[in-house]
Amino acid sequence: MTAGPPPGGPAADAVGPEDLRHYLDARSTLEQTRARVEVLEHSEPVETFNRQLDLLKRRLVAQPQAFRELFIADGMQAVALEFRQPELGDDFVRAMWATLLRGDDAAKVLMRFVWGLNLGMKRKFVRGLDRCLSERYPMFDGLSQDWPAGNSIPPYIRDAQEREHDFGLVNQGYQGYLTLGYTTAEVDLFVWLEALRDKQCEEKPCEIGILLAGRKEPKGGCPVKIHIPRVLELVGTGRFREAMELIESANPLPDVTGRVCPQELQCQGVCIQNKMPIAIGQLEWFLPEREKRLHPDAATDRFAGRRDPWDVAARPPVAIVGSGPSGLINAYLLGAEGFPVTVFEAFHALGGVLRYGIPEFRLPNDLIDDVVGKIRLLGGKFVPNFVVGRTATLEELRAAGFWKIFVGSGAGLPRFMNVPGEHLLNVMSANEFLTRVNLMQGQRADYETPLPEIEGKQVLVIGGGNTAMDAARTARRLGGEVTIVYRRTQKEMPARVEELHHALEEEIALSVLRSPAEFLGDPATNFVTGAVLDVMELGRPDASGRRSPVVTGAQETVVADLVIMALGNAANPIIKDSEPRLHTSKWGTIDLDHDGSQETTLPGVYTGGDAARGGSTAIMAAGDGQAAAREIIGAIDLEPAVVREMVARAREYSDVAATSQRILHKAELSDGIDEFVVHSPLVAHAAQAGQFVRVLPWEHGELIPLTLADWDADAGTICLVVQGVGTSSIEINRMAVGDSFAGIAGPLGRPSEIHRYEPGTTVVLTAGGLGLPPVYPIMREHLRAGNHVTLVTGFRSRDLMFWTGPDERVGRLQAEFGDLLDVVVTTNDGSYGVPGFVTGPLEQLLEANRQGEGRRVAEVVTIGPPLMMRAVSDLCRRFGTPCVASLNSIMVDATGMCGACMVPVVVDGKMVRKHACIDGPEIDAAIIDWDKFLPRFGQFRSQEQRSRAQHGL
Repeated sequence: MTAGPPPGGPAADAVGPEDLRHYLDARSTLEQTRARVEVLEHSEPVETFNRQLDLLKRRLVAQPQAFRELFIADGMQAVALEFRQPELGDDFVRAMWATLLRGDDAAKVLMRFVWGLNLGMKRKFVRGLDRCLSERYPMFDGLSQDWPAGNSIPPYIRDAQEREHDFGLVNQGYQGYLTLGYTTAEVDLFVWLEALRDKQCEEKPCEIGILLAGRKEPKGGCPVKIHIPRVLELVGTGRFREAMELIESANPLPDVTGRVCPQELQCQGVCIQNKMPIAIGQLEWFLPEREKRLHPDAATDRFAGRRDPWDVAARPPVAIVGSGPSGLINAYLLGAEGFPVTVFEAFHALGGVLRYGIPEFRLPNDLIDDVVGKIRLLGGKFVPNFVVGRTATLEELRAAGFWKIFVGSGAGLPRFMNVPGEHLLNVMSANEFLTRVNLMQGQRADYETPLPEIEGKQVLVIGGGNTAMDAARTARRLGGEVTIVYRRTQKEMPARVEELHHALEEEIALSVLRSPAEFLGDPATNFVTGAVLDVMELGRPDASGRRSPVVTGAQETVVADLVIMALGNAANPIIKDSEPRLHTSKWGTIDLDHDGSQETTLPGVYTGGDAARGGSTAIMAAGDGQAAAREIIGAIDLEPAVVREMVARAREYSDVAATSQRILHKAELSDGIDEFVVHSPLVAHAAQAGQFVRVLPWEHGELIPLTLADWDADAGTICLVVQGVGTSSIEINRMAVGDSFAGIAGPLGRPSEIHRYEPGTTVVLTAGGLGLPPVYPIMREHLRAGNHVTLVTGFRSRDLMFWTGPDERVGRLQAEFGDLLDVVVTTNDGSYGVPGFVTGPLEQLLEANRQGEGRRVAEVVTIGPPLMMRAVSDLCRRFGTPCVASLNSIMVDATGMCGACMVPVVVDGKMVRKHACIDGPEIDAAIIDWDKFLPRFGQFRSQEQRSRAQHGL
C-alpha cells in the first residue's frame, strides 16, 4: 500500500492540459539553453572566465587573509562614513567596541583606522566610549573631559589600607585590572587607548631627550635608547608583540626598568603631552608581562636552537662584575651577540641593588629571575659569592682568559652624619635595613636573619630620596609608626613623585625642614630612644640649584625606637684598592677614559652605573651597560685560535669559581666547637692572614662572618672553626661531611700588616676562647717573616683546649720554628698553665719591658671575646704599646655595603666611624671607643634567644 499526498493536495495523476503545455515549453527552452552553453563554453571569453574563477578558488584556499581584508575594507568604508557624523551613534560605538574586543584581523584594522584619525575624530570616539560604556567600564566615566591632554585611564593601584600590611605589588599597572574581572582583551584595549593619546610628534623628545647648553647629557630621553614613538605606534595599531620585541631589542629587562625608572625625569618628563604625559613606563612593563601571560614559554622558544657560545667559541669571553641593572643588560646584549659571558656577583642571590635595595612591593623578585633566566638561555654563566677585588682582582680575571671586563659593582658604602649618638643601637643604614628584609627575608619566620623590633615602634627615616621611601614604606609594612625627616621641604624631595604619594597614602608622616642634631639613648641598654632635630629654613640655592637648608637655632625632640639613615652612598673602595692603575675620582668613583666611552683608564675594562656615577638610577645604569656592550661588540682583534684558547680557560675558571663549597672533613675540637675543612678553591687561592669569609650556611640562614683559620691553596680547601652559640652556628655544627654551604664569599677584609721587626723584639698575640683559630695564620706569617712571636692563648678549662698539642697546629709550628715561638696557655679555672686570663701574662711582659727586661713587645694583636679585647687594649694603652684588635662585629653583607659593622673610633678628638669589613678587621685598638662599640654585640640578643627557643636549642 502506498502513502497518499498531504491532506488537501491534488492527486498524482490529475495533470491538466495546461500543465502539460508548460512542461513541454520548459523542456524545449532547457534543451536550447544547454546547446547554447555548450557552444559558449568553448569560446575564448568564457574559457578565460573559467580559468580566472579556478584561480580565484585556489587563492581563496591558499590566501584567505587577502579576501578577509577585501571584505573588511568594504566594511571600513561604512565605518568612515559613521565617523563623518557629528557624533557616533550609540549602537555603532557598542558594535565597534565589540569588534575591537574580538582581537582578530577586523579588530586590528579598526585599531589602525582609529590610530590614523585626526585628534577631533579620536575625541569623538572617546566621547562615545564615555557616553555608552561607562557602566561596564567606570574608568571611562569622564574620560572624554580634557582628553588626551589632561585625562587618561590610570594603572590599577591597590588600596592604601590594604597594601600597607603586606609586600604585594602596589602599582599593578594595567595588568591589575585583570584582578577586577576584566578580560585580557579588555585590558589590551585600555593600553591601546593610552597609546592613542600620543601626538605622533616628529621631535621624539621621549626617546632622544632635549639638548641643553652646558650639559653633556640631554634632559630626559631614554637612557637605554628604546624607540618609544615606534613602540607607541605599534601598540596603537594593535601590534603588541612587535612592540614588545622592539623594546627588548634595546632593553632586555623592560618589566624591571619600567617599574623603577624615574620616567617623570626621563621619557615622560619631556613628553609633549606635558599636562599629563603618556604612561610610557606602564606600557614598557605591560608588554613583556602580557607576553609572559599569553605565551609562558616564549623566551625558551625564542632562544631554542641557539648553540652555546662557550661551545662555539667564535667570540672571546667577557667577565661582568655585578648582577645589577648595568651588569644584567650588558650580559644579555653580549650573550645575544654570541659572546660567552660570566657574571660575578658578590651576594648569593642575583640582581644586585634590584634585589637587596628595592622592596618587592615595587619590584617582584621573579622579574629579576626572568632576566637571569634569559641570560642563561643565551649561555651566560653566573658565579655568586665572588667578590672582585678580594676573591680575584681584575688582572687575575684577565689572566683567567677573559678578553674584556665590565665593572657594574654599584655605589658601596652608606653615608652617615657623624652626629652624637649615631653609634646607638637601632641606628642603622637604609642599606642594612633593606638588605635584612629584601635579600635576607628577615621579616619571615622561616628565615634566620634578625630584624629590629618594629611593631608599634616609632621609626624615623632620615632622607628624602627613593631609598628613604623604600625604607619608610617597608618599616610601615612591618608595623612601625613611621616619620620621614627631611631637611628641605616636600617640594625639594628628590624621591619619585609616585613613591612619595604612595608613602603619604600609607599614613607615613613627613617632617620637613628638620635635620638630626643628636640621637638620644637609654644608658642602661644603649638603644636609641629619641632624636634632637634642628629646625631648618631654606637659604640660597646650592650647586645643584636647590635652596640650601640653614639651621635656625631652634630645636625639637622626638621619640625614636629605630632610626634609618637614607643619605646615599659613597664609593666602595674594594675594587680600586685592588687595582692601583684604575683611576678614580676624588669621590672614589671609577673614571672613564674619555667622553663617549665606557672604557676606564685600564684598557679593556669598562664600567657604568653607580660604580662610575655615584648614586644614580637603575635606568641610567642600564644605559651605561648597554653602551659598554656596544663598544665591546665593536671590534675583535684576535685570531680564531687565540679566541678558542681564551674561551677554554675562562670556561674552566668559571666552572671552578661556581663549584659547590662542600664539607670534606669535620672534627670536634672541644665541647660545642667544631672544625670544618671545606672545598673552596678560589677562596683558598686568595686567602691571607687576618681575613675572614661571609658564610650562608643554608638558603634560609643568616649571613655570618667566620675568620679563616687555615687554608691550602694546592688542595683548594679552607678551614673554619665554629662555636655553636646561636641558632646558625649550632645548625652549622650539625652539618656533616658531604654537605654543602649555600654560599661562602671571600676572603674579605684587609689582611694583617706583617712587618719585619728588629732582633730582640717579640710580637704578642693574645687569643681568648675561639680567638686561637684566627690568630693561628697571623702567627704563622710573623714567624715566616722572621719575627719572634709570643702566643698567649686562653681557655676556660683544660677540657676545652685545642690545637696546642705536639701533633696539632700550634705544636707543629713550635717544632718548625723552635725558639722563635713562645707559647703561654692560661685557663680561667687554673686547670692548666697559668691561672686566670690572657691579660695576666701580657701584663708581666709589658711590665718587664718597662723595667728594661726581656724582649721588647713590638706590637700586640688581640682576638677573642670583646671584653677580653678591651682589657688587652686598655692594658696596652697604659704601657704605650701598639695594639690592634680584630673585630668581627655584627655584619650582613661584609663588603661595606650595609654599614652594620660600624666601629666608633676617635681621630683627632672627633668621633668618626670605620667599617670592620672594609677598614679592618684589624683596627688600632687605641682609637676604638669601646664604650660605644661593645654594646653592638648585644643588638639582636632577644631575637637570637627567640630563635633558639623556636628551634628547640
